[in-house]
Amino acid sequence: MSEKIIGIDLGTATTEAAIFTDGQVHMIPNPDQQNITPSAVGLDETGKITVGEQAKDSYLLAPERTVIEVKRKIGTGEQVRLGKKTFTPAEISAEILKYVKAYASQHLGEEITRAVISVPAYFDDRQRKEVVEAGNLAGFQVERIINEPTAAALAYGLDKQDKAQTVLVYDLGGGTFDVSILELGDGVFEVKSTSGNNHLGGDDFDERVMDY
Repeated sequence: MSEKIIGIDLGTATTEAAIFTDGQVHMIPNPDQQNITPSAVGLDETGKITVGEQAKDSYLLAPERTVIEVKRKIGTGEQVRLGKKTFTPAEISAEILKYVKAYASQHLGEEITRAVISVPAYFDDRQRKEVVEAGNLAGFQVERIINEPTAAALAYGLDKQDKAQTVLVYDLGGGTFDVSILELGDGVFEVKSTSGNNHLGGDDFDERVMDY
C-alpha cells in the first residue's frame, strides 16, 4: 500500500485533489492538465461512463445521460437516473473519485489508495457515511473526513498560530453557501456553529441571472 495520502475536495460543481509534500501543498492536475474537474458524470453514446469536462459538455446535448451536482443529493435517499439505469448518489460520487484516483496515481507514479475527503460542516452522520462509501467504492481507504471550514483554516495556516482565536469561515461554492465559526487554540480546531444552504451557490446565482 502506498504511504501517500491525497486530499480531495469533492465539490458540488467541481472536484480537486492535492498532496502535501516537502512542506507544501501541490495541486494534482487531471488529464486535461487542469487543477479543477467538473463534478459531472455521464454516459457517452456507447454507454461508457465519462467524468469531468466531457460529461459536463454532454449535459447540454444529452441531459438524460448526464448527472451534475450530485453532492446535493447525498444523504437524501434519492436515486439518480443516468440513461436507463438508476444509481445512488454514492455510486455517482464514486465515479468522480475513481477518476481522481486514476489521474492522481498516474501523476504521482504509483497507485494511490488513501485519501482525506472534505465535506460541509453541516453534513450529518448519514451524509458523511455516504461520502466514505463513495470513497470505498472508488477504491480508496478514506483515512479521514474533514470539515471544509477546518480544511480552509488549515490551508490558510491558522494551525501555526499560537494564540487562541475565534474565526469565521465563509465558504461560497459552486452549489453551496456555508458559514462556520471555529475556535482555535493549541492546534485544536473546534466547530462551534455552522449554517448553510446547499441550494445557494454560484450555479444558483447563474440561474437567477439567466432567468432575469
